[in-house]
Amino acid sequence: MSESTPVMRVQHIAKAFGGVQALQDVHFEIFPGEVHALLGENGAGKSTLIKILTGVYQPDAGEVWLGERPIRFAGPRDAQEQGIAAIYQEPSLFPDLDIAENILVGRQPTRRGAVDWPRMYREAGRLLARLGLTVDPRTKARELSVAQQQVVEIARALSIQAKVLIMDEPTSSLTLHETEELFAIVRQLRAARTAIVFISHRLEELFALADRVTILRDGTYVGTRDLVGVTRDELIQMMVGRPLGELFPKPTVPAGEVILAVDGLGVAGAFSGVSFQLRRGEILGLAGLIGAGRTNVARALFGTEPATAGTIQLAGQVVTIDRPAVALALGIGYVPEDRKEHGLVLEMSIGRNITLPVLGRFARLSWLDEDRERQAATAEAGRLAVKMAGIDQPAGQLSGGNQQKVVLAKWLGTRPRVLILDEPTRGIDVGTKAAVHALMGELAAQGLAILMISSELPEVLGMSDRILVMREGRLTGQFSRAEATQEKIMAAATTA
Repeated sequence: MSESTPVMRVQHIAKAFGGVQALQDVHFEIFPGEVHALLGENGAGKSTLIKILTGVYQPDAGEVWLGERPIRFAGPRDAQEQGIAAIYQEPSLFPDLDIAENILVGRQPTRRGAVDWPRMYREAGRLLARLGLTVDPRTKARELSVAQQQVVEIARALSIQAKVLIMDEPTSSLTLHETEELFAIVRQLRAARTAIVFISHRLEELFALADRVTILRDGTYVGTRDLVGVTRDELIQMMVGRPLGELFPKPTVPAGEVILAVDGLGVAGAFSGVSFQLRRGEILGLAGLIGAGRTNVARALFGTEPATAGTIQLAGQVVTIDRPAVALALGIGYVPEDRKEHGLVLEMSIGRNITLPVLGRFARLSWLDEDRERQAATAEAGRLAVKMAGIDQPAGQLSGGNQQKVVLAKWLGTRPRVLILDEPTRGIDVGTKAAVHALMGELAAQGLAILMISSELPEVLGMSDRILVMREGRLTGQFSRAEATQEKIMAAATTA
């Protein structure tokens, strides 16, 4: 195959599910040594296209060419054997296997008919070291953080030495340092003539890494552009089909009285000495690297990881929050970082997910009034413009952005006084991000107090009235909106 021949070519691909057209006439090509970005809103068809390229789905029409011949993968294993590997947004590790077993599953080195465990751990350790993850490869996958699981997924894909590496939101759970290390690896692979399909909702990542970008909208091909010469606003307009206003529409809201005050809050082994106040109508950003203890603070405030030190005051009253039911009764809502693991029951309907925390509200003489429940769920879903087939559709069938809207609807339905948002726009497209940001601004204007945890500095800077920074379980910085800069936040997050 010559350097001018695409390593992979997608021609006029179409795919439908139950009468819903997921893809229609999609085409693009990728060359050896190219980083080709795939861009589109949630629901644009990117995930369906990836599953066709990796043998999970068969197209209804069109062809996939690998090199100079059309190919039809019999399944994912066939695709891997042909040199196609994928890293998905959500880790898919076997929780009870160790890291090395997950990396080399199905391809364990053998000696005299048995698994060569020393060799397997050496090989896994080498891959982990290449990615900068200093964890014993004998560690069980369930003991890893989301970020560490993502790195193991990357190591597994690298072990295949793929001709085409598809990376679906690979940085969604990585720190800035880990992201920079990943980018260095991607550039090494590009120099070695590996073709990379890179999917990210963070446009700054595409401009930093990709050579070209193909845009999908509503399952159709919009266009392919060189990243040199194209502007961010042009990409957004191609992606959403309309001009997009300010991504961070933060209105100026006078802060009200203090609603939440914590003093010396701590959880043994996780964080300590955390003190701050949160006012009505305020968005308080909590920044820091992954593992700094931010989520632990949120979990302590919601009672899933009760505090072992310090005090919590709500509306001037000292409270003890030792379980989520107490937090809910006090008017605290919590949108967790991992919506699939902790935010939703994926097999359950959209309506039941939304009303789950407040089912008692719809009970009459211990019987559930299903009509009232459906009306309330439909109203909340409509308020957030959830794109769905109906309120009875399983939540697991929705795109990531719409799943996030359902989680938000679920907690807004509890009518909270304080709303904790842990990575509120993780893994969702730029259009949905703008909608979530606009909603946050509206809620603050209505007097809701919001504690927002985010690893995206533009989001922290764009949406916060004040910003707290954590490092290694302690608060290391506090900035007003006017004085905060990316450099100041990163210094507080990384400097002893």
